[in-house]
Parts: sequence; structure tokens; C-alpha cells
Amino acid sequence: MKRTLFALAATALLCGTAYAENIGVSMAKFDDNFLTVLRNGMTDYAKTKSGVNLQIEDGQNDVNKQLSQIQNFIAQKVDAIIVNPVDTDATPQMTKLATDAGIPLVYVNRMPSEEKLPAKVAFVGSNEVDSGTLETKEICKLLGGKGDIVVIMGELSNQAARQRTQDVEDVIAKEPCTGMKILQKQTANWDRTQAIDLMTNWLTSGIKPAAVISNNDEMAIGAIQALKQAGLAGGKTLVGGVDATQDGLGAMKDGDLQVTVFQNAAGQGQGAVDTALKLAKGEKVDAMVWVPFELVTPANIDNYLKKN
Repeated sequence: MKRTLFALAATALLCGTAYAENIGVSMAKFDDNFLTVLRNGMTDYAKTKSGVNLQIEDGQNDVNKQLSQIQNFIAQKVDAIIVNPVDTDATPQMTKLATDAGIPLVYVNRMPSEEKLPAKVAFVGSNEVDSGTLETKEICKLLGGKGDIVVIMGELSNQAARQRTQDVEDVIAKEPCTGMKILQKQTANWDRTQAIDLMTNWLTSGIKPAAVISNNDEMAIGAIQALKQAGLAGGKTLVGGVDATQDGLGAMKDGDLQVTVFQNAAGQGQGAVDTALKLAKGEKVDAMVWVPFELVTPANIDNYLKKN
């Protein structure tokens, strides 16, 4: 599959004046900080396009509900479908539903599990090989290449969680980071409260890592709250996350989060809408449209305060 970098600055050039188009959008869940920014990015961008109507549904983290939403979009004969999948292992079934109906399909943010996407199906998102790699390399740099770490993983049904965790393992398997050792890795399902509980349990059991590497900012913040209760926050234990959410950047400003990785939610949303419009008009698109990840540290945080 051809891969291309998707520059946010060029987004407006991808799609000219659009004819009336109805696009069905199924989000994994509305109750998620990052996905809310992504959803709002799609909504705000669609408003700038004449005749473009988005019907956005909440999958409520239920793959069966999401499949039902896709079937409803097909029954309504929408011009295109955008899906932020609940379970990336379920995407082959979603792809079949759309392709059998002849309706263009765009996956956004969470990469589908298929090795090759058929015609009229595309993915818009960021390359997860970069996310966990940027995060872990910066933690490695701050640790001087050695130290015990714990890894807080997202939902294991999600490709991003699996890849970001693999990124950590790949980085510490090579110099100059081979002095780093994973003490524990467990899932907190992208959730702040679950991460508080997980980190508290680790600390109570005597695990005192030099750094916490989290698959997202929400879980990183949960870890920070547990570390604060133990008197280990504020840089005593390094913490890294991914997404550069407003809450994550706030934690960085407070000195509690040392590393995050900007994932351009609005850029992904705009790219998904543009790609859906192009497919609906019969235009060719790249199967994989990449929106680059960017490392965020206290040194460059001011560049990202108003982005997500």
C-alpha cells in the first residue's frame, strides 16, 4: 500500500467545492478526550464545505453497535462512511459490508487490521510505529539509557495499543537504550481511573520504576495522580504519554509529565472528511494517508498548547 505524508497545511487543497454529500460517521466512543477533538475536527471542517452533511453516531465502545450503525448508513445510502473502529480486529467485516454495498469507506485514527485495503477503502491517521518510538527514545535519553520502567497499555483489541507497546520493546532492545528494563506492563484500557488503580497497585506491591511509559496521556495522568499520592511525582519518576491533549500538556506545564507525542486529531478529522469526499466523487486516493506524529517536551510545549 502506498504511503504518503499528509500535510495539514495542504488539507484545504485536497478537495475543492463539493457537491451535496451525506457522510455517515461512526466513532468508537464519544466519551474520550482525544476522540472528542477528532470528532469536533471533522464537524468543524465539514461546516466549511458547501453541501456536506455528517451524521455522527456514538459506537459506545461496542463493536456490535458499531456494525449496526454501519449497516444503517448503508441502508440510508450515504455517499461515504467514516469509521473510528471500536475493535480493529473487526474491520474486515466492516470493510466487507461497505464494499459489498459499493459505498466508499474511510477508517480514521485506528488502523484497520487488513494488510491490503480494497478499492474505495482508505485509512487516515498517524503511523503508530513513530508514536511509541518517539516517546520511548525521549524517556531513554532522560534516563541516560538505563533504568527500570513500567508500561501502561491501552485496550489490547486496539492496534495502536499493541503497536505503541511494541515500539517500547523495540527501542529498549537496541543501543543506547539496552540498560532499560520493563518491570511490568498491563492494560488500563485508555482510562485515567483504571491507570490510577494500576499504578497504585504497582507501588503498593513495592515496584518503584524510574519511568512510566503510557500508551496515551489519559493513562499517564492517572499514573501521575497515583505517583503524587506516593510522593513520587514532579519528575522523581519520569512519565511519558501520547496525544498531547490539553490535560496532558497541563500536566507537562506542572512538571509532572516529561514527554508526550502530538497526534493531530483535527488534522486526522479533516483528512478523513477530504478523503471520503474524494472517494465519493470517484477520485483516486492513497490507501494510507499519514498525519505525522511530533515529539512534545517542556522545551517546545508552547508550540502545541492550542492545537489539541
